[in-house]
Amino acid sequence: MLSYSLLEGLDIKGLLLFLIIFLLITDFLKHRNPSNFPPGPWGLPVVGNVFHIDSKQPHIYLTKLAKVYGNVFSIRLGRDKTVLVTGYEMVKEALVTQGENFVDRPPSPMADRLYLGTGIFMSNGYKWRKQRRFALTTLRNFGLGKKSLESVICEESRFLQEEIEREQGNPFDPHLLLNNSVSNIICFMVFGHRFDYSDQNFQMLLKLLSETIQLEGSIWAQLYDAFPTMMRFLPGPHNEIFRHYKELCAFVRGELEKHKEDWDPSVPRDYIDSFLAEIERNKHDPEAGFYEFNLIMCTLDLFLAGTETTSTTLRWALLYMMKYPDIQEKVQAEIDSVIGQSRQPTMTDRANMPYTDAVIHEIQRMGNIVPLNALRMTTKDTTLGGYFLPKGTSILTNLTSVMFDKTVWQTPNTFNPGHFLDSDGKFVRQDAFMPFSAGKRVCLGEQLAKMELFIFFVFIFQKFSFSPVQGVELNLEGQIGTTLTPVPFKICASLR
Repeated sequence: MLSYSLLEGLDIKGLLLFLIIFLLITDFLKHRNPSNFPPGPWGLPVVGNVFHIDSKQPHIYLTKLAKVYGNVFSIRLGRDKTVLVTGYEMVKEALVTQGENFVDRPPSPMADRLYLGTGIFMSNGYKWRKQRRFALTTLRNFGLGKKSLESVICEESRFLQEEIEREQGNPFDPHLLLNNSVSNIICFMVFGHRFDYSDQNFQMLLKLLSETIQLEGSIWAQLYDAFPTMMRFLPGPHNEIFRHYKELCAFVRGELEKHKEDWDPSVPRDYIDSFLAEIERNKHDPEAGFYEFNLIMCTLDLFLAGTETTSTTLRWALLYMMKYPDIQEKVQAEIDSVIGQSRQPTMTDRANMPYTDAVIHEIQRMGNIVPLNALRMTTKDTTLGGYFLPKGTSILTNLTSVMFDKTVWQTPNTFNPGHFLDSDGKFVRQDAFMPFSAGKRVCLGEQLAKMELFIFFVFIFQKFSFSPVQGVELNLEGQIGTTLTPVPFKICASLR
């Protein structure tokens, strides 16, 4: 009777005020930091800091926050808190020195819906180790790091040359051409064949791939991960991600079915054939992940990673070489001196081309195509930078802060190939150069990407000189998604 009387005495405004206060207190108690947890900015109830972050340049915004809160700090993205790790020394500590403590991926509602715990990129534990080891071994079997793959890349470079020549010096957007060229290398290893530049279906898939990578790094994907129950029923660009994945998976499924028609387990032709054989061998070990759905998702991971990142780096290369024509001329002079105009480049040439090698590395540093890396998660209670991180804490290593660390790079915000050259003009490696991340989750395609970047870059600048469209200002800011990509641009190519 007493409680009834109290409720009767409250008007609707009082009841709403009571509910709001109750929810705020509940939210505070649920998300209060454990003892000695990294500091960070105050967040709004329920949504945290999601709407504080600059959606156009989150990597810059988060780098600036480190100046206020230190190289290890926390922010709240919806339901969960994420610890940001900034600067070369601290990122190295997390990814390399304590690599085993930060090897897992945290739960992600979007990834869980897309991958169901499969794939190479988002899986954890035993399944991840088995799939990563298998992918590395298989790619090596089909040319990774070998002379045979160099010839495949050179052959693809000639197809690219023909397509560029067809433009006859007129302005054109190089995006899809480069995507197709780079993608054909991973397609050769995974599917056993390349796709022609006139294949409209494949061109559409490459377009879907680029859009998907942009959307996965957008505020819409962040909102989905923060509020999955609500976002699942709301309209918005996040729904495009699921539709695009459905089409991309259907494409891989089609390739798989073609392989099964004439598959000979004694003569594997590519990654898919090799995976089919592993399905037969691992029927007793379902936790290893050798089944058809995982084959599709692992193949899609390789297809995604093996296309967009290297293609994006080559687009940045074109932009920077047009921005700095004097550097373009020095690169071409070294190419002419070491290789000449007719011979194809090989990886053995790289040791004799320190300036070109330094330019490629500086393009990767300034291009900064994976500015915030992918989320990690602590596998046990640990300490980083003097702060306590409980098991299951999400970690985001800010690679932008490494690639532009003022304590490492002489002129961090200036395009300067000298960062990778000594006083004698010889190439110098830099430990803080981390475009492929570092540690146990380092990009498994690093060796392939390095080979592609060198051969494609040298080949196209051996054959062409590139310039911007007359009267058009080059934009070097980029647009953020999962990767940092150039704003669409057009180029003019003239035969040398």
